[in-house]
Amino acid sequence: MIIALSIRNLLLIDRLDLEPGEGFTALTGETGAGKSIILDALALALGGPADRGLIRAGEDQASIAVAFAVPPGHPVWVALEEAGLDATPDEALTLKRVLKASGPARAWVNDQPVSASLLARFGEDLVEIHGQHSASALLRPGMHQVLLDQFAGNEGLLAACRAAWSRLSTARETVISLAETDAHQSERREALDADLSRLDELSPQPGEATRLGAQRARLMQAERVSGQLSEAAAALADGEVADVLGKAARAMDQITRLAGFEEGEAGLEARAAAGALERALIEVQESERAIAALSAGISEDPEALDAMETRLFALRAAARKHGVEADLLPDLIARLQGELESLDSVSEQLARAHAAEREALAAWHGAAENLSAARKAAAGRLEKAVMAELKPLKLERTRFRVAITPLEEGRGGANGCDRVAFEVETNAGTGFGRLDKIASGGELARISLALKCALSGTGETGVLIFDEADQGVGGAVAAAIGERFSRLGGARQVFAVTHSPQVAATADTQWAISKTAPKSGLGRTRVSGLDSDQRTEEIARMLAGADITPEARAAARRLLEDTCPAKPRPRP
Repeated sequence: MIIALSIRNLLLIDRLDLEPGEGFTALTGETGAGKSIILDALALALGGPADRGLIRAGEDQASIAVAFAVPPGHPVWVALEEAGLDATPDEALTLKRVLKASGPARAWVNDQPVSASLLARFGEDLVEIHGQHSASALLRPGMHQVLLDQFAGNEGLLAACRAAWSRLSTARETVISLAETDAHQSERREALDADLSRLDELSPQPGEATRLGAQRARLMQAERVSGQLSEAAAALADGEVADVLGKAARAMDQITRLAGFEEGEAGLEARAAAGALERALIEVQESERAIAALSAGISEDPEALDAMETRLFALRAAARKHGVEADLLPDLIARLQGELESLDSVSEQLARAHAAEREALAAWHGAAENLSAARKAAAGRLEKAVMAELKPLKLERTRFRVAITPLEEGRGGANGCDRVAFEVETNAGTGFGRLDKIASGGELARISLALKCALSGTGETGVLIFDEADQGVGGAVAAAIGERFSRLGGARQVFAVTHSPQVAATADTQWAISKTAPKSGLGRTRVSGLDSDQRTEEIARMLAGADITPEARAAARRLLEDTCPAKPRPRP
């Protein structure tokens, strides 16, 4: 609720400080006294358009400050925290706006500078202003679903729908991410398949390139090696080395058998010579066998060399392409197979993500359908409640309905899949339409009042302001309007600018707005809180006009008695 309002240099107001109370406060006064100036000041402090024309003539600036007492848990505290502002429920929340004759307007929340748009965001949470040309959230189609859900008590169903939508959104994001990854990897998968196919066809073996390289080197030297081996073999054969060594060895063996050579130095040398010759003979024979074996292993087949080179060059080309050593091609195949398997796992994950998305979509559809059913049931109750309020307000020919239409496929969201709109038909057969497009100014204010009464148990806004909702009506209709203001004032702080004595009489508090008009210079608007006698006099003036008669005073007293007035409040 508003606990203090301070206005400086705004049009006819030079200085005004008010401390409103609880319940319903009526603002009365003659036309032109400045009742609407107070509403203009409030609208400005709540983030309304900054108009330099509102600055009092001759002044450099105008300022308006509104202090609120806001209970813990109110949405505005969340909004303040999100905006990074320092404010807590244990202190007053003050919104301030300053208009300057030159330079931009400025705004503050608890002495912290903010933008006008942010100020308006906070103002929407705190105050609803209902007039002939505006009706706050009640006439904003975007808010109708919120109001219907609050009326229906759909908090649990909304929470379930939002949770289901959150799961669906997460599932969709996962699908999109994996699909992008899979799309980016499709070319890589094709390249891996092609590489592995070629490598599998090549079928490299561990260490194969090294072995082939060595064999190729031998084959390339085969002709030269074969010639040298032939020459060596011929030398051994032509020189009859073995025969010579054999004869020499036998001769030395005979010497060792002669007398005198069994012992002594000569005998030792003879035996040593015989052993050496025998060993030489054995080595020559081993050489011949080795040369023969080596000759047998040397191939001079050109076709075998070509085949070996073709294989070796294929291995080396594959190695160069993949930037590895030729002997490591088997390891490369294993690594590429592992990468291909990991890519295949993305495809498998994507398939699972699609399945999860389908499950989440089905769950969200179920939650949204439950919410839609609850909304349709509540729509009928709200229609009946509003129609019951319209008849006493002399709008018996007006019909009200809650139009619920399904959103186009793919347009649903966290709040379900419905479009909700409050519509009226002011005359039978003219058709339903938006409230602000169909209703006239006076009808709009009363329809707004009827809606607010029907929705009185919903919403967090603690302050309601009505600007001449009783225009053009009187008698029983005005009394019905006043009774509804009083009813709303039981749970909220209500302000109403009124010219109707029946409405004013139902208020808990009445403020009289008057204007002084000096012979020269600007006039001044004054706000006075009325006690019981002053209220009687003011309501009598509203009944009789300038000349207040005893009959008017008696009628005023009866009005106040019939409406059970609250105790007088101190003057502002």
